[in-house]
Amino acid sequence: MGDDGDLGFAHRLADLAWEVAMRHVASGDRTAAEKEDGSPVTPADLRVEGELRALVARERPADAFDGEEYAGRDGGPLRWVVDPVDGTGSLLAGEPEWSTLIALARGRDVRLGVVSAPALGRRWWASHGGGAWTAAFTGPPGGRGTPVPLRVSSADRLGRARVGIWPPPQRIGARERASAAGLAAGAEETVPDLDWTGRGTAEPPPPKPSTGSGTCHGGLLVAAGLLDAFLLVGAGPWDIAALVPIVREAGGAFSDLAGQDRFDTGSALFSNGRVHGEALDAVRPAP
Repeated sequence: MGDDGDLGFAHRLADLAWEVAMRHVASGDRTAAEKEDGSPVTPADLRVEGELRALVARERPADAFDGEEYAGRDGGPLRWVVDPVDGTGSLLAGEPEWSTLIALARGRDVRLGVVSAPALGRRWWASHGGGAWTAAFTGPPGGRGTPVPLRVSSADRLGRARVGIWPPPQRIGARERASAAGLAAGAEETVPDLDWTGRGTAEPPPPKPSTGSGTCHGGLLVAAGLLDAFLLVGAGPWDIAALVPIVREAGGAFSDLAGQDRFDTGSALFSNGRVHGEALDAVRPAP
């Protein structure tokens, strides 16, 4: 739980992201451009990533950096994997469920993860062997409340599990819909409750599984014991990496849909560990 070394530096990065993002929110700027994939990008996304890149370059010049908005910077074996604003649509809508995701990886091994949610006043973090934690956070410097440990749920069968899936079926491809539909068919409850085969409609768009829960991401719901499993598809490595140690240190499990320990294949399955095998069988792509 301590803040020495790499984890301490990760918290400093999160503090900086907090300051930059909240200055943007206070300005009232709601401008956005559209990226090639159709998703929005705001000045906050660009400024946060730019500031974090600069701090890593100054204080950790040997480390590589991989962010969502700019080309990656090569370096040594350690790589910072960052999503400057996860939930840009929520930020633009004035909703609080957006965050900065920060991970440090050596190859495929994610050594630590920090999720900072300024508008929710909360932070989550974990490092190898240090447990998974959350705390209220009112902003730097020194605004962190008493850390509370995170623990996954005890459900031991997929048929008794509450699972989250994101994005909705109309926004993903046929292969991913098949995985989502397989998981939904085997679970007791699915959030959001949709026809995951994609044959139905989704107007208006459904809320994310984390909406109203005080978190920003379904993986955090697994770590907190509020979901038994969470499937995320069509995602970048920066959407996944920071959640891996948080879920694992809370007692849970992570893999991609092929069962590999990889955060760079576009999809992620997080679970409490007890239902992971069944969930993986349900989502595993056909050969």
